Amino acid sequence: MDLNFTPEELGFRQMVRDWVATHLPDDIRHKVLNALRLSKDDMQRWARILGAQGWLGYGWPRQFGGPGWNAVQKHLFEEECALAGAPRIVPFGPVMVAPVIMAFGSPEQQQRFLPGIASGDVWWSQGYSEPGSGSDLASVKTRAERQGDHYLVNGQKTWTTLGQHGDWIFCLVRTSNEGKPQTGISFLLVDMKSPGVSVRPIITLDGEHEVNEVFFDNVKVPAENLIGEENKGWTYAKHLLAHERTNIADVNRAKRELERLKRIAKAEGVYEDARFRDQIALLEVDIVALEMLVLRVLSAEKSGKQSLDIAGLLKIRGSEIQQRYTELMMLAAGPYSLPFIHEAMEAGWQGDHVGAAHCAPLASVYFNTRKTTIYGGSNEVQRNIVSATVLGA
Repeated sequence: MDLNFTPEELGFRQMVRDWVATHLPDDIRHKVLNALRLSKDDMQRWARILGAQGWLGYGWPRQFGGPGWNAVQKHLFEEECALAGAPRIVPFGPVMVAPVIMAFGSPEQQQRFLPGIASGDVWWSQGYSEPGSGSDLASVKTRAERQGDHYLVNGQKTWTTLGQHGDWIFCLVRTSNEGKPQTGISFLLVDMKSPGVSVRPIITLDGEHEVNEVFFDNVKVPAENLIGEENKGWTYAKHLLAHERTNIADVNRAKRELERLKRIAKAEGVYEDARFRDQIALLEVDIVALEMLVLRVLSAEKSGKQSLDIAGLLKIRGSEIQQRYTELMMLAAGPYSLPFIHEAMEAGWQGDHVGAAHCAPLASVYFNTRKTTIYGGSNEVQRNIVSATVLGA
């Protein structure tokens, strides 16, 4: 693989860099670069700015209103946004469900749902995991019973990230109990304002309301909201999971956080410690290797090859790297990182804290990243999949 960018690609990078520098609001940039709490308004404001430029669906082909960028251009766009301090695009709409609607949805569904996703106006949530059905996703029990022109949905989803903001949710539902568990699953789009849908918060280790339980109690869903064929949802889910696990790797945020780690280490006086700097160097090597894996996945997607096995590797390495850089930030700040100050995640907080201001949010971020090796398919399960699909074990 040629790792040198062409003059055209370098020109594209500079164009994106200049545009982001001009259009990214300063208050949002400050929050991202200092790992402070982002509100719904922050995330959706940036999404709408990208949407107005036609870049929220940056991975979309031209026929669906996207820019039609190639794999390298998409990578450069992600990198420039991350390094500039832009929020990570909330992936459930533009990165996850949109490719499924493009690949398997009807023309009517594409015309109905894609414009709202592309503009950033419609917030999507993901209804996959259930109590007892996380990494073993094929065991989902949420039931959708066909009754004439609609489905009656009953069940529960859990760990629904940012579901408190959701307008719509895409769900894996069980429409048949015959045959293997995978063969009775369908892919259904549900309006979260429908009667019978309720959302309850789950407060995580860092005190944040990031994930939720979503309950469906006799929810009527029009049959026209079924994507593709009934009982074929597992095929569509696998298509989506390849995008999710590639997204979870988040290599460009890792590159940005590596620079933040170096700033903290220098400010705390540990950067000159050879042993600590060795740990930073090891992390940087892992991030570069992760970036090479990401480029391989993008190259495979461009050529039409199935890359789910490599996506599993990305999820494993990306999540471990995220945990590692938060650990090293805690170590760099030493005892000043130990106080858990939930309020310090809010921009403009003026409360008392020990040590420098950059130390105050470290514990919250550290606690939050404990989840990364669990969500999106736990790393233990991902290793089993990789061993079977890549190594043939």
